[in-house]
Amino acid sequence: MCLAVPTRVTQILPEQMAEVDIEGVTKQISLALVDGVVVGDYVIVHVGFALSRLDPGEAAKTLALMAEAGLIA
Repeated sequence: MCLAVPTRVTQILPEQMAEVDIEGVTKQISLALVDGVVVGDYVIVHVGFALSRLDPGEAAKTLALMAEAGLIA
């Protein structure tokens, strides 16, 4: 099973990279597959790559469901 997680972009880095935050955990990811991402955007991340941008309301709903299912804290 694969799990793609919505994360919030906290910093844009050089060379199509970004720093993201999910529940207090930060990670560097690639933005090579998604154009126009800015700080504050939510992106769907899978295996270190942003796959798409996500509406903040949808991100909140998804994160709440994941927390309810015990997938995140």
